[in-house]
Amino acid sequence: MKKIIVLLVFSFAVYTTQAQAKKDRSGHLIGYAQKSDFLKQQYKGWFEHHYNKYQPDEKIIKKIKKNLKGVSVLCFMGTWCGDSKRETPRFYKIMEAANFNFKKNFQLVAVNRSKRTPDNLQEGKNIIRVPTFIFYKKGEEIGRYVEYPRETMEKDILKIVQGKPYKHSYQK
Repeated sequence: MKKIIVLLVFSFAVYTTQAQAKKDRSGHLIGYAQKSDFLKQQYKGWFEHHYNKYQPDEKIIKKIKKNLKGVSVLCFMGTWCGDSKRETPRFYKIMEAANFNFKKNFQLVAVNRSKRTPDNLQEGKNIIRVPTFIFYKKGEEIGRYVEYPRETMEKDILKIVQGKPYKHSYQK
């Protein structure tokens, strides 16, 4: 019993350390981050502005919600990047409206200007531009949303989660 408690405490400590974003020398977040990090003073202005200003299409949100079963998302963004500052709050607003389980199915990684982290969390993910939202189902990538929408963010997300053909903004 004592070993189990020690293991649980250790696991929780590792998880909370992993889940905390750090700041680089320029004051930008780097590593694993969460929405609560964007609600801190340095980031709050741009996050709340874009979150509150964006009005997603409710009809599309309902369709997204129907197609979220088994979907997880890995996001790479930069707190120094204008596109990330615009699209990340919009993503949160859309997916919250669709009742997406962020705790279970979402990870956000803040990267530096070279699109890297000290722990190389970007390794093997082909991160060229940010933000990049990579959608997975059953462990397989089903699509990615990169930097800005083809139509609207919610329409692009809907195509991805429905498994319809979708090319992000930099695919030919």
